[in-house]
Amino acid sequence: MLGLYAGASRRLMAVVMALGAGVLLSSVAFELMDEAYKVGGLDAAAPGLLLGAAVFYLADREVNRRGGDRRKSPGDQQGGSAAAIAIGALLDGIPESAAIGISLIEGGGVGIALVAAVFLSNVPEGLSSAAGMKRAGRSPAYVLGLWGAVTLASTLAALLGYLFLAGASGNVVAGIQSFAAGAILTMLASTMMPEAYEDGGPVVGIVTTVGFLLAFVLSRVA
Repeated sequence: MLGLYAGASRRLMAVVMALGAGVLLSSVAFELMDEAYKVGGLDAAAPGLLLGAAVFYLADREVNRRGGDRRKSPGDQQGGSAAAIAIGALLDGIPESAAIGISLIEGGGVGIALVAAVFLSNVPEGLSSAAGMKRAGRSPAYVLGLWGAVTLASTLAALLGYLFLAGASGNVVAGIQSFAAGAILTMLASTMMPEAYEDGGPVVGIVTTVGFLLAFVLSRVA
């Protein structure tokens, strides 16, 4: 809605993206990989991390080939590749959402830092793509319908991450957690951080560090 009707500067979106990247980095380290190691050990966590990175890399290459390579860029019009943008958003969002669902297993609460990370990481993508598709002549109903479908799919990923893994062994849970961590980390390195720097400049390094610290503190006091 903000992307359609309010708009935001490229620099502001880049700063928000950098903050989200820092929060996600902390969540990958402490909410996902650390927990994966605790429940499944290194033999489950390490392969899961590498597999998640490889799967995201291959899927991301295909999305980029179809026109979704700038889906997180604050400045691109993005009007001619709506399907690729949606697929790319799912590619980014499903591992994040599944990780939220996994965090509820065995009576645990949802990690505040992880939820904050997922929220912040998706704000710039939603703003930029909605504004870009509006400039390209897409109707508000089309844009909101597209993002509504992405939101629904991500919500289902969180639900499935909880329901289907509630009785799974430690190794399986660890593998899924680390798989999500690998996919998210690869997404950060290949899309979020480079594009945040491109539009925000060197200050995004400081903002990313602030995001990391914020998530670290939340994970310890929440």
